[in-house]
Amino acid sequence: EAFGKEIGLSRAQLYRKLRALTGQSTHQFIRTLRLKRAAQLLQHRTGNVSEIAYQVGFNNLSHFSRVFREVFGENPSAYAEKFSEGGRNDG
Repeated sequence: EAFGKEIGLSRAQLYRKLRALTGQSTHQFIRTLRLKRAAQLLQHRTGNVSEIAYQVGFNNLSHFSRVFREVFGENPSAYAEKFSEGGRNDG
């Protein structure tokens, strides 16, 4: 709501604009941002999966793992392993 006030839009206007631009609800958009940030952190091994989940705003590790798998096609640990020393995948 504060963000909407900063840019001169009501909450409803902001939600409609966001959906028009991204095709996602506000909730989906924020979740996507959190998951993308988690993927970056996992690539750079900045912590374990639990720490990263909490750092990006997920309070439930099993929920984080499930939605991460839905978006990236594998669980967070397997995703991180691809970027470890032994499993480096540069494309």
